Amino acid sequence: MSIKTAGLSVGLVMYVAASCGAPEAQAQTVARLQNAVAVFDEVTGMDDRSIPQDLLKKAQCVAIVPGLKKGAFVVGAKYGRGFVSCRTATGWSAPSGIKVEGGSVGFQIGGTEIDVILAIMNDRGVQRLLSNEFTLGADASVAAGPLGRTAAAQTDAAMTAEILSWSRSRGVFAGIALEGATLRGDDDANLDLYGRRLDMKTIVTGGTPVPASALPLITRLSKY
Repeated sequence: MSIKTAGLSVGLVMYVAASCGAPEAQAQTVARLQNAVAVFDEVTGMDDRSIPQDLLKKAQCVAIVPGLKKGAFVVGAKYGRGFVSCRTATGWSAPSGIKVEGGSVGFQIGGTEIDVILAIMNDRGVQRLLSNEFTLGADASVAAGPLGRTAAAQTDAAMTAEILSWSRSRGVFAGIALEGATLRGDDDANLDLYGRRLDMKTIVTGGTPVPASALPLITRLSKY
């Protein structure tokens, strides 16, 4: 076999491997999106321990990270992948994939998983998000979100923080401050959802059609 033929053969194998892997990656992304919807339904359906509805109605963006890993801390390790959608002039945007990495609070050794919901509350928080990568507590102020059915449950921190965060673990839902955690766009997830690489800013600022797999999430958010 000539070097040229061998090179073509290797290229063909790599192409086939990539093609076979794509459907599996897409299925995992869609499954994660479905999990995000389930998490949102469950935490907003709680009676007196849910996210205050008034806060959701004021939130500029909402991010959901289902099954965020809590394990032995390793700098740069991937802890969780989820999705974020923002309000636009025509309603909630199509969702962009996001990744949550690092951090200290809430990431102790334990090997468990938590579901995380983030509410970006003001324009400054949105601008941090649109930068495509920022660190909670350093680049954007973050506070543990209050619980209750109305905004009367707000605290001073909730009134001033750019981002509020909540977590659910083993059925317990509570506010959690993810100090030190880094959020950035997940281009691989966006490729799975949209068939091309789109950055987070392009998607959440509007104009990107909502894929069918994301309609349930946008329908839920549109209630607020």
